[in-house]
Amino acid sequence: QVQLVESGGGLVQAGDSLRLSCVVSGRRALSAYRVGWFRQAPGQERYFVAAIMGRDAVPYYENSVKGRFTISKDNAKNTVFLQMNSLKAEDTAVYFCGAGNSASDDYKKGYDDWGRGTQVTVSS
Repeated sequence: QVQLVESGGGLVQAGDSLRLSCVVSGRRALSAYRVGWFRQAPGQERYFVAAIMGRDAVPYYENSVKGRFTISKDNAKNTVFLQMNSLKAEDTAVYFCGAGNSASDDYKKGYDDWGRGTQVTVSS
């Protein structure tokens, strides 16, 4: 079981930036886990935003955030970051991070444990 704690959300204006953090605590090092960011807007389903793989740190992005968001990690600090630039009102959502050690080739799957989320609100 992995514990995850998100932070860094807040209320910003369109065009501003935020950096979200996800501290990952498990029995193994961060490099053993894939970590993904997902978001859920009011009245909508949770969907994939970005992910970073454990071993090779390859990042993946949903098309709507590509070029604006950057996922990265600091293995020594067991922390995954989501740098969000040029924020839009459509980015408003609760952002969750999830972790798993799945070997699936589908980077959108295999997240077994989740944080409780951090609210991002972008005003226009």
